[in-house]
Amino acid sequence: MNEFPFSVKRTISFWLLLVAPSLWAQGPVDTNAIRHTYERVIHLTEAGTDTIGHYADYMNQVFLKGAYPRAKIFSLSLYGYYYENKANYSRAIDYYFQALEEARKQGDVEDQSKALTDLAAVYTSNMKQPQKAKELYLQCLYLNRRLGDPHSILSSYVNLGAIYNHLGLIDSSLAVLQEGLRYGKPLEEQGKESLVSLYNNIGNNYYLKKKYDTALLYFRHNFNRDLVSHAIERVADLWLDALNMADTYTQKGNAVDSAQKYADLSLSLAVQLDSKSKMSDSYQILSVLARKKGDYKRAWEYQGKWYQLDTALVNKETYRAIAELEEKYEARERERDNLLLQSEVAQQKFHNRIMMITAISLLLVAIAAAMAFVIKRRANAQLQSTNELIVRQNEKLSELNQEKNALISIVSHDLSTPFASIGMWHQLLRADGDNLTPGQKKSLDRIGQATQYGEKLIRRILDIEKAQTNQHKVELENMDLRIFAESIVDEFSPAANRKNIQLHLDCPDRSLYFLSDPQLLGRMLENLLSNAIKYTAGGKNVWISISEEKDAVSIKVRDEGVGIPSDELPHLFAKYSKISSQPTDGEPSTGLGLAIVKRICEELNGQISCESTLGKGSVFTVVLKK
Repeated sequence: MNEFPFSVKRTISFWLLLVAPSLWAQGPVDTNAIRHTYERVIHLTEAGTDTIGHYADYMNQVFLKGAYPRAKIFSLSLYGYYYENKANYSRAIDYYFQALEEARKQGDVEDQSKALTDLAAVYTSNMKQPQKAKELYLQCLYLNRRLGDPHSILSSYVNLGAIYNHLGLIDSSLAVLQEGLRYGKPLEEQGKESLVSLYNNIGNNYYLKKKYDTALLYFRHNFNRDLVSHAIERVADLWLDALNMADTYTQKGNAVDSAQKYADLSLSLAVQLDSKSKMSDSYQILSVLARKKGDYKRAWEYQGKWYQLDTALVNKETYRAIAELEEKYEARERERDNLLLQSEVAQQKFHNRIMMITAISLLLVAIAAAMAFVIKRRANAQLQSTNELIVRQNEKLSELNQEKNALISIVSHDLSTPFASIGMWHQLLRADGDNLTPGQKKSLDRIGQATQYGEKLIRRILDIEKAQTNQHKVELENMDLRIFAESIVDEFSPAANRKNIQLHLDCPDRSLYFLSDPQLLGRMLENLLSNAIKYTAGGKNVWISISEEKDAVSIKVRDEGVGIPSDELPHLFAKYSKISSQPTDGEPSTGLGLAIVKRICEELNGQISCESTLGKGSVFTVVLKK
């Protein structure tokens, strides 16, 4: 591997060990010194994990002395960081949730944003749950806008851009990153801010668009900047730069030597940082590169190391523990809301009782009032008995619901793992496709199709079950429907082209802004457009049209497909319902898609209907209120 002029000095850990005795020994607590110490500790790498744990204890002692309440938030945050570096993600998330709750108690918006960012980072890098991370980053952006700090707002846009890239929402990612660039460029010109993370994510955006030369411009800019730095925190940044360069050169296909140089450097830096997650990512790139070079033995060795490290980071017990922590935290939030609601109900009941007694005292004699009191006491006793029964039933239902959710999490992981393994072997066999007979290639294609269908079926079943627990929180954004529809049509163009089907978009030329949840709206349109292509024969047409009405937006998906019998239309949106019409090219159908569409439409406060003529096609109409 080529040598690079880079040396590492563990200046931060050394400084902390020197300054710690003075902080412990002094009388009155210097809050500025405490805060600066915390800010230095959170930049330590995995090699400084023991130091992080030491300072988590120290911050806790400062809080117990009663001198600085904010030290409790610092302590909980550092404990979370400590266990994150120890790969104990359930405990890390537990402490981050505690830090978030404490920050809310103290009304500290800045620390709330920090705790949400820490949680999102764990869900992204370690738990492989980018959708959950997206929800947390959107909360961060809301809080940072309240703060009005350009640095914090810039960080939120950078994080959101990275998550949108990870979710494949490339156009949304670029829009968010450009907004971040608008905030960050003046700060960079004044020397107040580094835009390294922003440039990385913009480079990733162009990488996903397969504009590799443009992506390399951003990655190389960061690499050259981090290469000349000797700060310990720059080692992790340099690792990421090298990994991005290696991945991009690998995808270009004509720069194998450059790809190998940067891939070797990324592995060397990951080992230097003693980071299993970083070593896992480096081995993944090395495996892909070896396969492109035709060295399948080494590719398999690298892939084995990557798979061993990656699957060792998170197991099903960790997912179960984290799901329990999330449920406990959400239960505490619900408990607070219930207490407030009970207080309001109690006040209303008290007011109603006073009015009733006053009316009775004016209209009834003493005997009638006594009889009313006896009747009221009996009613209260019966109501108390009924309430106790309801409480017991709710507790039992809650336990059953938790068991169901835990089972769904286990099924999600355990069923996805064998399909992932089959997919990995499928990719390895396809890489050696030149040595296969036509019959073997056909069998290999069927294996790939069966794997994709199995993974899709698992995801859809889980989608239906999650809908019963209301796990998705609607996140409204002011979106341009014209641009949004164009991205959906572009996404399905390859599938339509394979069947020689023409896709048409009928939309106003001007921008058509609409407040909705882009994730839910996208899933609804993807299901409808996928079905239209699936049930339409080759050489025909599929239309998607958008129009604006007085107080609503109308979206229509029309095809020239096989149509639906009129007697089956009333049951079309029922869960697991399957119609007698068959896809034109033998595509699989689970009977879940339209049930998901109806559920999403209801969540968006809309209505969906279908008109169909057998043999001529169908029209699905979605009307969403503004």
